[in-house]
Amino acid sequence: MDNYIVSARKYRPSTFRSVVGQKALTQTLKNAIDSHKLAHAYLFCGPRGVGKTTCARIFAKTINCLHPTENGEACNECESCKAFNEQRSYNISELDAASNNSVEDIRQLIEQVRVAPQIGKYKVFIIDEVHMLSAAAFNAFLKTLEEPPRHAIFILATTEKNKLLPTILSRCQIYDFQRITIADTIEHLQYVASSEGIQAETEALNIIAQKADGGMRDALSIFDQVVSSTRGNVTYEAVIENLNVLDYEYYFRLTDAFLRNEVPDALLIFNKILCQGFEAQYFISGLSNHFRNLLVCKDPSTLSLLEVGPSVAERYGKQALQCDTGFLYKAMELSNDCDLAYRASNNKRLLVELTLIRICQLSSPIPPTEKTQDPVLGKVSPSRSSNPEGGIAGTKTGTIDNRGSVAEPQAGISKQVSQTVSEPVERKAVVPVPEPAAAISKTAVTRMAPPTISIKKPQGIKEDNKPKEAQLVEMNESFSNDDLQRAWIQFTKTIPSETVLVNTMISCRPVMTDPTHFEVVVDNQAQLDLMQAKGTQLMTFLKNTLKNTHIAISVRESQRQERQKAFSQREKLNLMARKNPYVQQFADKFGLELA
Repeated sequence: MDNYIVSARKYRPSTFRSVVGQKALTQTLKNAIDSHKLAHAYLFCGPRGVGKTTCARIFAKTINCLHPTENGEACNECESCKAFNEQRSYNISELDAASNNSVEDIRQLIEQVRVAPQIGKYKVFIIDEVHMLSAAAFNAFLKTLEEPPRHAIFILATTEKNKLLPTILSRCQIYDFQRITIADTIEHLQYVASSEGIQAETEALNIIAQKADGGMRDALSIFDQVVSSTRGNVTYEAVIENLNVLDYEYYFRLTDAFLRNEVPDALLIFNKILCQGFEAQYFISGLSNHFRNLLVCKDPSTLSLLEVGPSVAERYGKQALQCDTGFLYKAMELSNDCDLAYRASNNKRLLVELTLIRICQLSSPIPPTEKTQDPVLGKVSPSRSSNPEGGIAGTKTGTIDNRGSVAEPQAGISKQVSQTVSEPVERKAVVPVPEPAAAISKTAVTRMAPPTISIKKPQGIKEDNKPKEAQLVEMNESFSNDDLQRAWIQFTKTIPSETVLVNTMISCRPVMTDPTHFEVVVDNQAQLDLMQAKGTQLMTFLKNTLKNTHIAISVRESQRQERQKAFSQREKLNLMARKNPYVQQFADKFGLELA
């Protein structure tokens, strides 16, 4: 039985010309050899499988060649080249730093450096995975690396340049190897397939090249695996089955469902993908890339960015004509957001399905409505007085009245005026409200009259001809500031889970400005948003608790002079006394002083 050699070793480049995807770098090395300007230390760094060690061997072989060719390649006929090809050359030494990383290994290497070459001009030492050397080994190697004998050249290779000491980097010429492009990988795989007599489809080789992620060694290893499975007939279907790659066909069918606004079809396709064992995050990442490829096909100048086979590229071009650019932008955004939120989601399947539904709605003839706001949070217009119907007033612009209509802000009104948001009332119910009394104390409202309850019916509706609608109960019971404070704190006990809002309400108490209107001053915009978000629930609770439907609230952010903080003990005491006069009375009565 013949000894089988894997393609990664059998087709390993032996000349600079046969190195794939590193043309600029190999040309630089050939120029250095041709001009006899060789450095004493080189560092080859880059991803795995891109040709670092291969180029180091070719470089070592070429500089010792006794009769180099005109184009800067080794002749492969002199004694030095034959010894290298037969792996018996003493001029080239390789050290695997991953398993020989101690100080003793470096000392043995230094001993070999002192011996002059037998054939040729240079003795080349290739140290692979040099970043694996220990700190002590690096320190022992520094002096020799900086000032080696004239006949010694060091070539260091690593995949992690960031792990090398700066003192090592400063002593080397650094060559950064780039990832091999998909086009170069496909071209080399086609050469290997033709040399081995293997039938391979271009789309199949494209999938292999994408799976290799820029590494030629990985690409050749995957190629050998697929060839063994297909017995020499490498097809697109065989490759996606062996490599567990999601077929392009699913993404094309899914996009057609998006364009037709077919939510059930999109969900069924996604379910079929899950049943085949694919991870949902892998699917959503591929969907984002699919939208990116469609966007690339929209402009002829970006077609070069499409890295797929010819037949697949043709399908992308046809489907791109059916997609609007705005649709692709929004679809890419939604799929990318889903990919970012995938790990943090507790229900990952539902997250992906919601994303698919939202993408389907992008092509709907009636665009999806924007996220509605709480009635108390809507845009409101400036108003200098509180709304007699009750509501929370803030500092933004725009107005929502009881009927839900939006009014534009008036010109010439200062930005500092408060806003008024009305409590939404029953449908089709319009209730006239009497104006509140004006000359009553801000701090207390005495209970001068018993509570009055009246029922207002909508006008213009005859009871004989139309059915009766829900009647609005109007309450106008007076209340004091203490009643308001108790109801305010009582509301916080109904929302114990909303810690931030509870703390805000405890620290920012309401202050009555007239019998039915009070003001709340918060410290920042975030607290203002929290208060407005809870406005409807808060107003309903206060009206029912205080038995007064004419309550209105104004919420505003404190001014700069109102945000002065108390730091010293005296300032804290004065601040407490201003908020609660009983504190100062208590201190005076018992003769208390600050310690």
